[in-house]
Amino acid sequence: MRRLVVSPAPGPLTGRNRPPGDKSVSQRAAILGGLARGKTVIRGFLDSDDAASTLSAMEQLGARVERGGAGRVDIHGGALRAPDKPLDLGNSGTGLRLLAGALAGQPDLIGQSIRLTGDESLSSRPMDRIIDPLTLMGARITSRDGRCPLVIEPAPLRGCSHTLKMASAQVKSAILLAGMFAQGSTQVVEPGKSRDHTERMLPRFGVALQNLPNGAAIAGPQSPEGAEISVPGDPSSAAFIMAAAALVAGSSVRLDNVGLNPTRSGFFSLLQAMGARVDIQHDAGKGEEPVGSVHVQAAPLRGIEVSQAQVPAAIDEFPLLMALAAVAEGKTVIRGAAELRVKECDRIAVMCAQLARLGVDVEELDDGAIVTGGAVSGGVVESHSDHRIAMSFAVLGLAAEKPIAVEDAGWIATSYPGFVDDLRALGASLAWE
Repeated sequence: MRRLVVSPAPGPLTGRNRPPGDKSVSQRAAILGGLARGKTVIRGFLDSDDAASTLSAMEQLGARVERGGAGRVDIHGGALRAPDKPLDLGNSGTGLRLLAGALAGQPDLIGQSIRLTGDESLSSRPMDRIIDPLTLMGARITSRDGRCPLVIEPAPLRGCSHTLKMASAQVKSAILLAGMFAQGSTQVVEPGKSRDHTERMLPRFGVALQNLPNGAAIAGPQSPEGAEISVPGDPSSAAFIMAAAALVAGSSVRLDNVGLNPTRSGFFSLLQAMGARVDIQHDAGKGEEPVGSVHVQAAPLRGIEVSQAQVPAAIDEFPLLMALAAVAEGKTVIRGAAELRVKECDRIAVMCAQLARLGVDVEELDDGAIVTGGAVSGGVVESHSDHRIAMSFAVLGLAAEKPIAVEDAGWIATSYPGFVDDLRALGASLAWE
């Protein structure tokens, strides 16, 4: 993988940006489009490694995929077959976990055997969080000590109630997709509200479900029908451009077509709490996801305290928040974010270790960290094969005293292949080595 060198910003960042398509929405649309009878049209599909892995898996399962320009993907689904080789989901935890749920009770594949694999990073992540509840429903899944590869033998499922110990959109979605093909009612309740893209999308495919205060219920079996899906700009990708604009003095950047789903926009509120000037304008939406524009202007940042209740809606942005905290005035305290330890890497441990390499005063907690802001020296950091950590340090490099080199930064293509070009277009100085 290549090294990315980010130099201190030579001047304000200015201009407009259109974030790439939402990774979570794109992957859900690919899976449901492959399961649904008839034709599904997806507009704004994300051109990234993770989304491509999930779409390829649906093709191997029998869906016919037509790729057009400007992010259009047409999927002809509803007639699945067992693939002739393992389904490689690459680095996509979303793709693997949701597919496990969708395939566990797939009536067209009962009596078959399907193997789900991934790269080294994905193979290290815990899968028992989906294996256990799916097994209660009658799923037949074997694993390597609770990790992938997973071998799924689709079988008749029965609906049941699940109370999750930790809020997780991936676990909730896997259960709901399994419940769609199960006999009877399936209910999922979480301790807090996680992102709800699956609940918003299922009705677009003609699938009825009941939304609960902290979860959802679905009665099966149901058969999804083809739909038209518009994918908004990914708020997690937009967050990096927003943070860069907030960080570099004099900057003013407008972002268009940004997804404003309230279960995903927690970082926007945290950035405002740190002192950034963030103006959000909602558009008249035509799809199931709210969208709008975001205008960010730079301002001095200050440390904040983040509570456990604020974690689910900003879970993917905490590496970025820690990077901003490194140059904010005062201390930033993050608690209740233990979920970060089971992402692409242990994001708490990695961020703390890499920030320390840059001279940042940081204390690692079991469920978060305490970061004391100040001047950040330049240096070399490791991405640990994590796209969000790589982009977080790239943003921090814009405000460091000297350049920051990010090793293995090629992982950025997992979610935001155009990240470097987009920052350059706004006036930042980044170079691949």
